[in-house]
Amino acid sequence: MPDKLHLTELNRLSISDFKLAAKRSVDLILLNIRSAGNVGSMFRSADAFCINKIWLCGITPQPPDRELSKTALGADQSMSWEYRSDAISLVRELKQQDYRIIAVEHTTASRPLNDLRPITQPVAFVMGNEVFGVDNPVLECCDSCVEIPQFGTKHSLNVSVCAGIVLWHYTHQIQG
Repeated sequence: MPDKLHLTELNRLSISDFKLAAKRSVDLILLNIRSAGNVGSMFRSADAFCINKIWLCGITPQPPDRELSKTALGADQSMSWEYRSDAISLVRELKQQDYRIIAVEHTTASRPLNDLRPITQPVAFVMGNEVFGVDNPVLECCDSCVEIPQFGTKHSLNVSVCAGIVLWHYTHQIQG
């Protein structure tokens, strides 16, 4: 049986080195997420996949927050983030900066995540509220929608689990 690696053997970047490191041209827009624990978990996934930035919108908790920090395990210190009350204005601004905005939501036009291929322009994935998903007015501003194919009785995954899967899938493809 192999031995587990110790934290010092993982060769992870320090927070200061992470802030200076090149990032993938991927952002997350967190729209009206209720749970600070979910937000902290998404900070951690964003750090793990070295994405560019997290945008916190609407009622989404923001640092400093005890519950967020507890699940972020320091990623709330390493990740670049910004709060914007109005997600529609943010989406329009990012589109003017040549971002492709992709909602992660079940819609009549959603494509399976595994069909999503790398895009040459920056991408921002919109993650919606745990109960209501991505608001319709924001959906209307998005370029496209993806969903994670599921095969059980539940119609959705926890939003932080979903974000982790989406980030892994997309960054794995653009990595090489």
